[in-house]
Amino acid sequence: MTKLRKVALVLFCAIASGRAQGPQPAPTPSIVYAIRNPDAIKQYKTNPRVVREMVNRLVIAATGQPDVAKAWGSLVSPSDRVGIKISAAGGDLFTTHHDVVNAIVDGLAAAGHSRSSIIVWDRSVGGIKDAGYRKGVDGYQVKAIPPHDGYDPKAILTAPIVGKLVWGDYEFVGDIGKMPLLAEADATSNVSHFAKIISSEVDKIINVPVMSVSETNGIAGCIYNMTIPNIDNWRRFAQGSRFGAGSLAEIYANPLIAKKVVFNLMDGLIAQYAGGPQPQPNYAVHNATLYASKDPVALDAVALKKLEEWRKRETLRPVAPVAAYIDVASQLGLGNSATNRIEVRNIGR
Repeated sequence: MTKLRKVALVLFCAIASGRAQGPQPAPTPSIVYAIRNPDAIKQYKTNPRVVREMVNRLVIAATGQPDVAKAWGSLVSPSDRVGIKISAAGGDLFTTHHDVVNAIVDGLAAAGHSRSSIIVWDRSVGGIKDAGYRKGVDGYQVKAIPPHDGYDPKAILTAPIVGKLVWGDYEFVGDIGKMPLLAEADATSNVSHFAKIISSEVDKIINVPVMSVSETNGIAGCIYNMTIPNIDNWRRFAQGSRFGAGSLAEIYANPLIAKKVVFNLMDGLIAQYAGGPQPQPNYAVHNATLYASKDPVALDAVALKKLEEWRKRETLRPVAPVAAYIDVASQLGLGNSATNRIEVRNIGR
């Protein structure tokens, strides 16, 4: 048997075994809550009061609790170390909006959390100052994942997709005077490491992606936001192939992610239907809508459908073929992707 066939067989067996032993698809329909208010954003500027009200109404609706404090308290306990995973790849206009994050943090504080203990993070946050974030001003921690040292050497994932290591990956060492971990000719690896923030610094996660396509992975939504930006050697999963894209579901299923994410709130105030997740204002619309669900798969499926509608209107090719991980995630029992298993519940203005 050739080496390539052996690798393929191992992958097939691993996936088949995982699907057989893993959780089964949810038996009841998933609910995606949506709230739209045109007053929330105008000319790329958000209205803090309106945005706060929208966030509060979403979490109350999604949890069935009578007020904001009880709503967030039903998702996290005061003893939990809470992290908020934002998307900061879009710069000042397309980063998860500052007012959305502030509303979440205020709700967590009302539920008994110390603001200073809450971590707001992405792989890189160097370009979000113009989006309104100021370290130390809002009371919560704003963190990036440091190159190399920000990854946990013990929290690893393997996949039969080899990636070329670059500066910043845990196994890459290119500094003069240091012995490389890998010979330059062998500077590839099938191993990725989870960020330490994921592995050891937070217990519960509020996932807050933006509503954007990913030209390499279909949609930079809930599943993407918790996987690609939180591992090193990630480029092998973002090559635009169905094989690579489908792996995101397997990564999300890792307990370090799947068991920690308790709520997904997608920032759709501005939606970007092409060129993402980097900023492309020519492909952006003022959608003035926030979405929330406990089911990341259903929320991604709903967002992808809407993004595809905008792309079709502009005669752009579909991106669904490289978002294969959404259906794979459903097969792994992470949520529902089928339209007939998802209820979109609009809660009005």
